[in-house]
Amino acid sequence: MERVVLITGGTSGIGLAAAHRFLQAGCFVALAGRSRERGEAALASLGGLAADGHAAFFAADIRCAKEAKRLVADVYTHFSRLDVLVNSAGVYRERALEDLTEEEYEDIMDTNVKGMFFTTQAALASLKESGGNIVNLSSDAGLHGNFLCTAYCASKGAVTLFTKALALELAPFGVRVNCVCPGDVATPMTELQLQAAPDRDEALRQMAGVYPLGRIATAEEVAAVIFFLASDAASFVTGAAWSVDGGLTAG
Repeated sequence: MERVVLITGGTSGIGLAAAHRFLQAGCFVALAGRSRERGEAALASLGGLAADGHAAFFAADIRCAKEAKRLVADVYTHFSRLDVLVNSAGVYRERALEDLTEEEYEDIMDTNVKGMFFTTQAALASLKESGGNIVNLSSDAGLHGNFLCTAYCASKGAVTLFTKALALELAPFGVRVNCVCPGDVATPMTELQLQAAPDRDEALRQMAGVYPLGRIATAEEVAAVIFFLASDAASFVTGAAWSVDGGLTAG
C-alpha cells in the first residue's frame, strides 16, 4: 500500500498511532501540526519507519484557511501526490454552555470544523487525481449528546454530517469519505483530563465504567479502523460513521 497519507494532528494520540500503522504498511506519511518541536519529536518516535523519506513533518495552523491550503500544496510538492487525507486534528473541552466564552467556542469550532473543512477543500483536486479517500475523526459525541459538551458535540456532529454529505458529492469521482467515532481513548489529551481529577485512577475507573467492554480504547485500536477505511479492503465503504466505542452507543 505505497500511498501518500496526510494526517493533521499527526504529532500525538490517534494521529500519531495512525501514522505508525500506515508506515508499517509501506505508505509515505506527512504529519501536520502547529508545533515544529512536537513534529520533530513525533518523527523521532517513529524510528526506522520514518527513515528514507517515508515520513516528513509540515508545520501549519489549519485553523486558518490559507495555512490549510499551503499545507496541502507543500505536501503535494514534497511527495508529488496525495492519496489519503486523515483529518485528525481536534481539541476537547468540557464547559457548561452558560460558562463558554467566545474564545473557547472559536478554538473548538476552528480546529474541529474549520480546519477539517478547508484542509479537505484544498486536497480535493489531488484526491480526485489519485482516486483517493478521506477519513475524518469524529466522536461518539458526534452521534449523541454528552453532558457539559455542547460546543464539542456541535463540532463533532458537524464532522459526521460533513462526512456523509461529502461522500455523496465525491462518489462520482471515485473518492470515498468516511469518519470514525471513538469514545474515550488513552491519549495524552485524555491523560491531561484524568490528571486534573483529585484521584486519577478513580477518574479512569469511572470513565471506563460507562463502556460495555469495561475499558477505554487505545489509540492503536482507533488507528486500525482508520487504516481499514483508507484501504482497498473498504473499497465499497463511503459515507459511513464507524463507532469505535466499546459498545457505548449500541443502546
